Amino acid sequence: MSVFLARRLATFFATLAVASLLVFAVLELLPGNVAQVMLGDTATPESIAALEKKLGLDRPASERYITWIAGLVQGETANSLSYGTPTAELIVERLRVTVPLALLAMALTTVLALAFGIYAAARHNRAGDVGVMLASQLGIAVPNFWFAIMLILLFAVQLQWVSAGGFPGWSEADGGGLGPALQSLALPAIALALVQAAILARVTRSSVLEVMREDYVRTARAKGLSSRATLWRHVLRNAMIPVLTIMGLQFANLITGTIVVENVFVLPGIGRLVFQAIANRDLVVVRDVVMLLVAIVIVVNFVVDVLYALVDPRLRASDA
Repeated sequence: MSVFLARRLATFFATLAVASLLVFAVLELLPGNVAQVMLGDTATPESIAALEKKLGLDRPASERYITWIAGLVQGETANSLSYGTPTAELIVERLRVTVPLALLAMALTTVLALAFGIYAAARHNRAGDVGVMLASQLGIAVPNFWFAIMLILLFAVQLQWVSAGGFPGWSEADGGGLGPALQSLALPAIALALVQAAILARVTRSSVLEVMREDYVRTARAKGLSSRATLWRHVLRNAMIPVLTIMGLQFANLITGTIVVENVFVLPGIGRLVFQAIANRDLVVVRDVVMLLVAIVIVVNFVVDVLYALVDPRLRASDA
């Protein structure tokens, strides 16, 4: 296990280093004047020169990259040009909305996908299986922002059960609280979860069906074990291996996928921050947010690799 973890950690840090280089290169080294882009076409040469000095663009690219990475490691980031505060403070504040939204959506995705995927596999080629597959195909085909708009029209406009958007905050002193905050995240989480649950349900069904065809499953049934007992004792543990991989990738997708849904529901999360930074040409914020999203995807993939090895000991043995 130690060899396996060492190799995965080496891959993790190497991937993170390459990703940081790519993010820096895209936003800093592309042809054109970054200060000109941020200030617009009407900027004077003096203001462009002042911004270049402020951003350190007058220094070599390698020095700027090292300064940026060192700041990220120490938790010190450059100030946003639009807000005048460190980007780390802006990101942490917005993550208080985005992370709970992604976790809530992931919980809904897991419950729906496992329930319907196992249900469909247990009723293979019967009406329940066909119904789940049709519903999942529809869920995959329809984008989550369309689901978001339909949910707003139904629950906010027609039924008027919830507000159409906004976030009251987690603090009761600000007029919010745990209950109102979770209520404001419910519809966005459902919109995000429906598409991901459709994908995961199909993967769960296929994985369970594949394991059910194995010899040891037929042996268990031949010894008199019921279908339900066989499913829970022998099938699900082995069937969860590919499902865990997809779940990890989906959680990373949910973090990045909140960008569109947050704007539909006017939630003050990472998605709104990115859109506002792009509109304000605040490339300092864009760079740090993009790096954060990339790092989240890499971290989640690393965690999935470790969980994958815990579920399937053959992976640890192959790396020993």
